[in-house]
Amino acid sequence: MEKSQYARMDRLVKEKRHDTYREPGKWTEPTMCTECKALFMDGRWSWKKPPVDSNKVVCPACKRIADNYPAGRIEIKGPFFKRHREEILNLMRNEEEQEKREHPMERIMSVVDEEDYTLVTTTGVHIARRIGDALSRAYQGDLDFQYGDAEKSIRVYWHR
Repeated sequence: MEKSQYARMDRLVKEKRHDTYREPGKWTEPTMCTECKALFMDGRWSWKKPPVDSNKVVCPACKRIADNYPAGRIEIKGPFFKRHREEILNLMRNEEEQEKREHPMERIMSVVDEEDYTLVTTTGVHIARRIGDALSRAYQGDLDFQYGDAEKSIRVYWHR
């Protein structure tokens, strides 16, 4: 008998990871988000003016915001942050503006002050990583990050 006839049939099947906020195929073009007015055209989301005959949907970023289901979480803590809070938040907003200009699905969702830290949530992993890198470049400190869910989510930790 051939080796393949002895192969085990009870191997675990690896399940595909499903991202609720990612469409299984491409959006019909042109498609406009009814919430933020972003336009899906030429295979990507942009801030171009939508044609009158655009399809209408709620984009993945706006869905995440409505569901309060962030892809990125940034925990910022330490006495330095407390003393320079507004300056650091301005840096984060500037990074968001630059990223969002080219990638409309990458946005800051919320900034929440907890007892020991401030939590910033984002709609995408790239903006969270970008903000963490910007904090580290501008203010040094300790930066750490952990990807989860097959790199569909990220936790960024920065303190100084």
